[in-house]
Amino acid sequence: MSNVEYGLVMQELERGDSGLRSFCSVQGALVMYPIHEFGTEEQKQRWLPEMAAGRRLGCFGLTEPGFGSNPSGMTTRAVRDGDHWVINGEKTWITSGTIADVAVVWARTDDGIRGFLVEKGTPGFTSSDIHGKLSMRASVTSSLAFADCRVPASAMLPGAKGLRSALACLTQARYGIAWGVIGAAMDCFETARQYTIDRKQFDDRPIASHQLVQEKLANMITEITKAQALTIHAGRLKDQGKLEAAHVSMIKRNNVAIALDVARDARDLLGGNGIIDDYPIFRHMCNLETVKTYEGTDHIHTLVIGERVTGIPAYR
Repeated sequence: MSNVEYGLVMQELERGDSGLRSFCSVQGALVMYPIHEFGTEEQKQRWLPEMAAGRRLGCFGLTEPGFGSNPSGMTTRAVRDGDHWVINGEKTWITSGTIADVAVVWARTDDGIRGFLVEKGTPGFTSSDIHGKLSMRASVTSSLAFADCRVPASAMLPGAKGLRSALACLTQARYGIAWGVIGAAMDCFETARQYTIDRKQFDDRPIASHQLVQEKLANMITEITKAQALTIHAGRLKDQGKLEAAHVSMIKRNNVAIALDVARDARDLLGGNGIIDDYPIFRHMCNLETVKTYEGTDHIHTLVIGERVTGIPAYR
C-alpha cells in the first residue's frame, strides 16, 4: 500500500466511524514505527506481528508533566546497571497507557535520549488513567510512572539515538492525522449538506435554497478539497522519499484548522440539532479541539514551518 492509499484509508475510517478507529490506527503506527525502524530483529518478531493482528497493544511515552512542546527538557532518566537499565520518571497524556501491553518509553541517559520497550507488569512501572476529559472521551488516556523500574539491556531500541528518533515517530503519526481530520470534515460537511436539503423553513422551502447556506457549504467543500489536494501531494512526496517534517507540519496544521472551521459551520447550519448526539457534529468539534493540540500544537507547527522558510528557529 502506498502512502497516498494509506492516507485515503485513514480519511474514510474517520469519516465512517467515531474517529477513534483512525485515531487508534495512528497510535498503533506511532508505536509500531519505532520498533520497526529502530528495534532488533527479535523485538520486531516479538511485537510487530501481534500488534498488526490486533492481539497486542502499545503506547508511546514521550510527553511529561513538565515538558510537552519541549520534549528535549525531559527529566525521565535511565541509568545502566550491569545487564539492566533502571528507569525513573513520569510520562503523561499517554494514549492507551493503562491497557497497553508494552510502552515505548523515551528517557535521558549518559549517551543522550534513548528509547526502551517497557512491558506491562514490569516491577516499578505503574499507570493510571486521566479522568474528566470532555474530548476524546472514548479513548483511554493515562499517566505512566517509573520508580526504579528495571528492564533488561535487551529492552533498549538500539537504533533509537537522540531526540531526532522520537520526533521521527511523531512525523509518521502526524501524517496519518492530517488525513484523518479530512475525514472528520467530510462527515460534518455531508451531514450538514443533507440536513439543509431536508430541513424546510419559510414557505416550506429547504434551507439549502438560501444564499447564506449555500455560501457556507461552498466554502466548506472548497476547503476540504484544498486539504485533500495538499495532502495527496504530501503522500506522493512521501512515496518518493522526499517528504520533510516541515511538510507534515504544514498539512497537520492546515487540515486540523479547516476541519474545525467546517465542523463549526456545520454546527451552525444544524442550529440546535448541531449539539445533540443524533448527529456527529459536536463530537467531531470536541475531538478536533484535542487534535489541534496533540502530536504538536498548531503553534509549534507554525514555528516549524517558519524555521523552514527563514532558516531561523523561533522557539525561544
